[in-house]
Amino acid sequence: MSDIFDAARINNIPLLQQQVAAGQINARDGRGSTPLIIAAYYNHSEAVSYLLKAGAAMELKDNLGHTALMGACFKGHEAIVRLLLNKGAAISTETDNGATALTYAATFGHQHIVSLLMNHGANPLKKKFSMKIKMVIGLFTRMLSPKKAAVANS
Repeated sequence: MSDIFDAARINNIPLLQQQVAAGQINARDGRGSTPLIIAAYYNHSEAVSYLLKAGAAMELKDNLGHTALMGACFKGHEAIVRLLLNKGAAISTETDNGATALTYAATFGHQHIVSLLMNHGANPLKKKFSMKIKMVIGLFTRMLSPKKAAVANS
């Protein structure tokens, strides 16, 4: 028998609807992931949209402290990131070790998402960021804004 986590993983909207009606919208799997976290990670915009409309809690974290936004940033799913941001996802939420959505986008080379997050107010200068992440974000910032970088260096 399939469950809500399978439905989120494979974008099965009828099964999601059935499981949500049964009160499983914010259920947790063995890793603490919610259906929304799973749908975002697997790039299923239809499932993410449905779950958000049905009232899924956007800021719940898995056992490692990851949110749906972090998962989408990690995987480079720009459409999901945009959807979550437009619904009010918190950009500055941190894991226990201080990682944010911006940390994951920068670490895995998703320049377009770094730019998107920064345009939505993400702060690359948070104290908990490691020096490596600050350097990666700085590089992306210069790549995205060559004129600003040239002016700053003159």
